[in-house]
Amino acid sequence: MLLAVAMIASCSKQRTFTVEGTIEGGKDSTLYLYNYSLGGIVLIDSAKLGDDGKFSFSPEAPGGPDLYVLRLSNEWINLGVDSTETITVKASWPGMSHNYSISGPDGCEKIRQLAMMHSKLQQQVLEIEQNPSMLGVMGDTVSRLVQQYKDSVFSGYITKAPQSIYAYYALMQTLDHVYQPSHFIFTMDNRQDDRAFRAVATCWKEYYPEWERAQQLFNRVERDITNKRISEARQKQFVDEERIVVSDIIDLSLPDINGKNRTLSELKGKVVLLHFHNFSKPGSGQYILELRELYNRYHDRGLEIYQVSVDDDEHLWRQAVVQLPWVSVYDPSAESCISYNVRQVPDYYIIDRNNALQKRMIQIDNLEKEIEKLL
Repeated sequence: MLLAVAMIASCSKQRTFTVEGTIEGGKDSTLYLYNYSLGGIVLIDSAKLGDDGKFSFSPEAPGGPDLYVLRLSNEWINLGVDSTETITVKASWPGMSHNYSISGPDGCEKIRQLAMMHSKLQQQVLEIEQNPSMLGVMGDTVSRLVQQYKDSVFSGYITKAPQSIYAYYALMQTLDHVYQPSHFIFTMDNRQDDRAFRAVATCWKEYYPEWERAQQLFNRVERDITNKRISEARQKQFVDEERIVVSDIIDLSLPDINGKNRTLSELKGKVVLLHFHNFSKPGSGQYILELRELYNRYHDRGLEIYQVSVDDDEHLWRQAVVQLPWVSVYDPSAESCISYNVRQVPDYYIIDRNNALQKRMIQIDNLEKEIEKLL
């Protein structure tokens, strides 16, 4: 009976992991431990630091590899937890986010390296986007930096251990911009991103088949594959670019940010730039900045913009367009792209005051000159 009781007690004992260490300079401050759950950031525990700055948390272990964060004031340290390990952190505050060491599972050190690399990239991107002298080359410069970062992460971390928590962490990293909302760095819109997501999703599905993060990742890849197949099927319906002729518009009726349907035909009497866009694509912020300058220059003379967003993320779209002065509508199905033979975004048409299509982006060398002709 005593043996049976002992076995029951052992089986019912909660599985935990430990995060412990020292934060120098943090006396009387509160340190928080959060879980980056799929449903959002969840507070797990907190501790007030004493003179020695020591802390220790022992929460319930997750059902699979998971992401956590230590936060003190507005600084944080990312953690990767695989099971019931002990993670030891030594840091100093202020500057905790960039000045810490970590020991424990290999994944935590790899996440620290990725966090430092990401922080450097983020700083470089914001400096470029805030530099007026970079206005003409801003988009290309940022794109090159991001691609260099992705190449390094792909070869140095993701392909080496796609089953790891740090490979998953790398795919979940986002980038903030001055002129657009933050977006994922890896987006599955090119071959390398595709390989990265498929490799990690396949491994996680095999290693952690019941874990929610594995299922979320695998479902995302499956959804992307399906969407690409649908897109390829739609491409077969498109006509050749050379067959485009001047004609009346194909009218569109799509909802704006207030849910009101806006039609393209309602803008008859104005010169209209029919613009197809995706705010999640790299370089979008710079592109929108240049479009706004064009709008400010010619709107009083009769120019209007009817911008169709094909973003998957409606929340991102709403954030991006809330301050835009032109007509912004939402078409996540991209049916309007089929109607106008749009194969990739950004793309645009110019429409004269009589609602007739005049030219599209591939036929235009100087957009301002073409607009001036029609005005």
